[in-house]
Amino acid sequence: MKSGFSPIDMKSFPMAEEFYYYTQIAPTSYSITLDIDVTETKNALKESGLKFFPAYMYLVSRGIANRPELRVAVLDGTLGHYDFLNPCYPQLNKKTLTTSLLFTEYDPSFRAFYEAYCNDTRLYGDSTGILTKKGIPPKNGFVISCIPWFTFKSFSLHNHGIKDYYFPSFEAGAFRHEDDRILMPLSVTAHHATTEGIHLNLFFDELNEFLSNPKLWIYD
Repeated sequence: MKSGFSPIDMKSFPMAEEFYYYTQIAPTSYSITLDIDVTETKNALKESGLKFFPAYMYLVSRGIANRPELRVAVLDGTLGHYDFLNPCYPQLNKKTLTTSLLFTEYDPSFRAFYEAYCNDTRLYGDSTGILTKKGIPPKNGFVISCIPWFTFKSFSLHNHGIKDYYFPSFEAGAFRHEDDRILMPLSVTAHHATTEGIHLNLFFDELNEFLSNPKLWIYD
């Protein structure tokens, strides 16, 4: 599924002044880490014999598809929005203990996305080098990952000032149990030129809604 690209009219762009300030005067990105309750989704996936990682990527990708602020990019010198983003994630080679960047095309159907993910990891899971054998990620690819070996209270990703890159990046940590709940730390790094805190709040509200109600998407 190919994503369309819609140019932004800077005259009507609500964040035009912020965009100029946070790109030309004071380039700024920031990271936020929250504890996410994944109890219902984790249990539902276990009952269905499904993996959590592709479900996590699907829900984040679905949330991004519903928030234009998280899909801003520069294409051929033009600022605009992609219709959706494709998740790009490190694929661990257990023999070399190195990771290669793999991507799976986003699909609004969880089952279709899950099947595509399983096929990608089966075909390219033994890759070495910075990229897998699947090749270069698409231009509308965002980075999403997980550190499953330990949990954390904060995580900060530094891109060293990459020019014209405004997609968010996501990092999850290991689960931890509190009473009868399963919590997962989730960090997002965003560019201040395109994404305000309120935009992330709306994103997390939707993410929490889907995590609390897996029947809304897991059986589609």
